[in-house]
Amino acid sequence: MQENRARRAIYRQTLRELNALTTRDLHDLGIDRAMIGRLAHEAAWGTR
Repeated sequence: MQENRARRAIYRQTLRELNALTTRDLHDLGIDRAMIGRLAHEAAWGTR
């Protein structure tokens, strides 16, 4: 249960941080705004 809570916190933090970036900053990183949810999921739980 604690592990799942920690993973959700990582997911939410990653979402917040990536959403805070400008579209230009994301583009410089090679990230499309539509990819943010998937990337946050991968950060928390690994690849699908």
